[in-house]
Amino acid sequence: MARGTLAFAAWVCIAVAGAACSDGAVETANPPVAGAPSSDDWTVLLDGTSLDGWRPVGDANWRVLDGVVQADSGNGFLVSEASFANFELEAEFWVDATANSGIYLRCADAQAITPQSSYEVNIFDARPDPTFRTGAIVELAPPAVQIDAANHWNTYSIRASGPNLTVTLNGSVTADVEDSKFARGPVALQAAAGVVKFRKVQIRELP
Repeated sequence: MARGTLAFAAWVCIAVAGAACSDGAVETANPPVAGAPSSDDWTVLLDGTSLDGWRPVGDANWRVLDGVVQADSGNGFLVSEASFANFELEAEFWVDATANSGIYLRCADAQAITPQSSYEVNIFDARPDPTFRTGAIVELAPPAVQIDAANHWNTYSIRASGPNLTVTLNGSVTADVEDSKFARGPVALQAAAGVVKFRKVQIRELP
C-alpha cells in the first residue's frame, strides 16, 4: 500500500475513534451535585404535588396549584401526620407582603397550635410588633438580622437538637437559642393572612 494511502487510513481511524469518544461523553450521566441531600438521609414531607401526609386544621383553603401548596384565604394549618424530636428541616416558601405564616415545630397539641404550645419560626414581615417578625422564634428569640421574605422564594433551614434550636433564612442565621419546653411533636405550616406558598418541605432526623 502506498505511503499516502496509509496516512489517509490512519487519519480516518483517528477521526472515527474521536467521534466515538465524543458520543460516549454525551451519554455519560452528570455527576451528583456536591452537597445535595441524599434520599437515604432526607424525607420529603411536601413536594408541591399533593397533601399526602398532612392534615388540615382550621379553614385555610390549602390546595395544590402549579407545583406548590398554596393558601390565600381563611386561617389554619397543615399538620404533619408524623411527629419528630431531633431533626434538620428545610422548607422552600413564598409569601406576599401581607402574609402571616410560620413553621411550627414539636407541636404539643395538634388541634390547638399556638406559640405557647410549640416553637413558631415566624414568616411575618408586616408584624405590627416587629420584635418576633420573620426569622424569629416567637416569644423566644428575636431575629438576629432583618430579612424580608415577601415576593420571592426563600429557604428556611431549621435544626432542632435537644434543647438547641437554630434557624437559618436564605443562608443567614436568624436565631440560635436553647429551650426545653417541647421535646417532640408534628410540624405545622400556617396560613393566617395573605398568599402563602410552600414548594418543598423535607426533614432529616437526628439521633
